[in-house]
Amino acid sequence: AYDIGLHGVVYQVNKWDPKQFDWTKKLVDADYVGPTRQYCHMRGGHHNVQRFGTVYTSMGMSMADRGAPIWKEKRDCWMSVCDDCHSPRFARENLQALDESVKDAGLKYRETFKVAEDLIKDGV
Repeated sequence: AYDIGLHGVVYQVNKWDPKQFDWTKKLVDADYVGPTRQYCHMRGGHHNVQRFGTVYTSMGMSMADRGAPIWKEKRDCWMSVCDDCHSPRFARENLQALDESVKDAGLKYRETFKVAEDLIKDGV
């Protein structure tokens, strides 16, 4: 998702330009033209990439209620990363759009497996 999103495209186009991405600087000291995956997912030097993840796919969690109170802290952390450059409204609306796309993708994923299962049962 990152690679085809706006931030990923900016990164792919500019990653070899030292004026845009100076890899000799620590992430916290750099002034990049756009955020890298590390900026968002490894914020503050943490190496737990899932710490700022929003897709809960482990153990079937992708279909969990992403707005449930149990996820509030994680979601607030996610939005705080976006708030570094964007407005809180922007972050909130994009997280809601992400929630909808994950829900839609989960439904399509299950539909696809049902079709494959039915084809196997039919001997195809």
